[in-house]
Amino acid sequence: MGGMSVRTQSSEEPAGAVHRAGFACFVGRPNAGKSTLTNALVGQKVAITANQPQTTRHTVRGIVHRPDAQLILVDTPGLHKPRTLLGERLNDVVRTTWAEVDVIGFCLPANEKLGPGDRFIAKELASIKKTPKIAIVTKTDLVDSKTLAEQLIAIDQLGKELGFEWAEIVPVSAVGDEQVGLLADLLVPLLPEGPALYPEGDLTDEPEQVMIAELIREAALEGVRDELPHSIAVVVEEMLPREDRPADKPLLDIHAFVYIERPSQKGIIIGPKGKRLKEVGIKSRKQIEALLGTPVFLDLHVKVAKDWQRDPRQLRKLGF
Repeated sequence: MGGMSVRTQSSEEPAGAVHRAGFACFVGRPNAGKSTLTNALVGQKVAITANQPQTTRHTVRGIVHRPDAQLILVDTPGLHKPRTLLGERLNDVVRTTWAEVDVIGFCLPANEKLGPGDRFIAKELASIKKTPKIAIVTKTDLVDSKTLAEQLIAIDQLGKELGFEWAEIVPVSAVGDEQVGLLADLLVPLLPEGPALYPEGDLTDEPEQVMIAELIREAALEGVRDELPHSIAVVVEEMLPREDRPADKPLLDIHAFVYIERPSQKGIIIGPKGKRLKEVGIKSRKQIEALLGTPVFLDLHVKVAKDWQRDPRQLRKLGF
């Protein structure tokens, strides 16, 4: 990018410098690069990246620790036109979160023209008056400078049309690590002054059980997304260290249920002679072991929870 100076943050802070701490959330259409950006900022895989919408149902927070600030990234589920009770509930969660955070980053891929989905989100953003909004143009490594310039102008126009001013418009490429530091530099001044809200070592305050459920859900959906787009929820019932194990050879027992809406979906998840469920178990077990750094015995069961997406009581039970 010609003419753009990339500022770098010095780790030597002058004595008595102001410390800021606060919350930011990234929004944008599925695949706009939100999770990749979160991971690049935090410097570790936190959000579960997946190439389809609606996987981050829960608030996954990544935490960026800097000498001058602590930036807590709250991951809201995607905003979409609701078709079910779950959809409406998710949208309420999104709006509440947007009103509560200190800054919203709207991710727009550089390689796709602004579409109706972007406008739908931007309109919603316009209604949240007091929260500053930054437009983040992602995937800049995929376009030439002319296309990028056109996108920046289009985004500026979009704000004007809807009657609000972007606090910043920043091009980044999280993959090429371009300007991710600069993005943090621009987000920080928008945070309120205050001490760190989380201890230094924390990268996410996501309970491990939720992250584990998410990994299992991902593995269970792989290859059958078209047949079961959202009608699957995973609940980790319990995690217990196996008794009578020597200290240097621990084993963690994890018991989890995969909930589906209809009995007919059971066969899809389990597969012929249970082969699919077994593969799901092996795949998610490897990822859970990597996440926790300890050997795991994973016990998976498939249960039918009739129409859980439309039943408030079931939704509560399944953590929504």
